[in-house]
Amino acid sequence: MNAAASGLVDAHHHVWDLSVRDQDWITGPELAPLRRDFSLHDLEPEARAAGVTATVLVQTVTVAEETPEFLALAADSDLVAGVVGWTDLTAPDVADTLAELREQPGGAHLVGIRHQVQGEPDPRWLLRPDVLRGLTAVADEGLAYDLLVKPHQLEAAVEAARQLPQLTFVLDHLAKPPIATGKLDPWAEEIRALATLPNTVCKLSGLVTEADWDSWTVAGLRPYADTVLDAFGPGRLMFGSDWPVCRLAAGYAQVLDAARALTSGLSPAEQEDVFAGTAVRAYGLPV
Repeated sequence: MNAAASGLVDAHHHVWDLSVRDQDWITGPELAPLRRDFSLHDLEPEARAAGVTATVLVQTVTVAEETPEFLALAADSDLVAGVVGWTDLTAPDVADTLAELREQPGGAHLVGIRHQVQGEPDPRWLLRPDVLRGLTAVADEGLAYDLLVKPHQLEAAVEAARQLPQLTFVLDHLAKPPIATGKLDPWAEEIRALATLPNTVCKLSGLVTEADWDSWTVAGLRPYADTVLDAFGPGRLMFGSDWPVCRLAAGYAQVLDAARALTSGLSPAEQEDVFAGTAVRAYGLPV
């Protein structure tokens, strides 16, 4: 029986404690609702009420100490099944660092690595030789790599995934398409190019915060969800709440309801993939 057999997998959420470290990306009045602590104790009632039985906790800052903290949280939680952490991919000793993380308390929960590529000024950052060497180490350690990119960085993501067929690339938030504008191309064209590579999967996550926070609709999200459903198929698509960031536009239950509506045309088996099976396979969640 897999981790999702009796419920749903939320493949993307965060937690943070501002007394431990600042989240320096939470700036300005628009993000003010996020400038507080969010813990697993806050998430758990909402997730359990939604039928979620396993989650993937994803890094928030490029600070090495965060990943061991998340692994320890996962070790003490019966909800968190996997952790996507951060380490410096460009460091000469990245392979050793990854191996050490696996040996730490909760290290068995490490399922992936992520870097905020979206903030890198070089649109081809993923193709730097030192980055590709780091990504190779991620693959060698049996981990996945979460792609946090924007549409203009997708071309480099496609090439990186092509160069490293042994690494599973997990696209976060559909690469943040311009949902608020209603524009599809060139984003959709690049998404289809990425999806042609069999070592890529995509998270159905982050849609509501790329739309208008106050007036988003399922109908407005549908063209983007349909694009990734058609490109990747349900067997390579996984649900993620992006809690608590989603709270800027919608509550936990609303995000799940929207995802359910966007996938309502799928068969029960296909819905099982989106809401559990794909995440279990891509991240190797506990069986």
